[in-house]
Amino acid sequence: MDDEMLDDQRRLVELIEAEGWDVTDLEMSAYDSPWADEDEPEATVTITARKPYESENGDSGDEDDSPYRLQ
Repeated sequence: MDDEMLDDQRRLVELIEAEGWDVTDLEMSAYDSPWADEDEPEATVTITARKPYESENGDSGDEDDSPYRLQ
C-alpha cells in the first residue's frame, strides 16, 4: 500500500465522521486489477459505521417493543 492510498482512506473516514457517523471497522485491500492491462494498483475500501437515530417519541429506540428483539 502506498501513502496516497492511505491518505485517501483517511479522507474517506474524515468525510463519514463529519456527517456524524462513528467508524467502527475499516478494511483496505490493495491489488493489481486482473481486468486492466495497466500496472497501476487499485484499492477497495470497506467501511463500517454506526449512527444512532432518535425515534419519533424522542428516545434513541432502546425500548423497542419488537417481538424479534431479545430483551
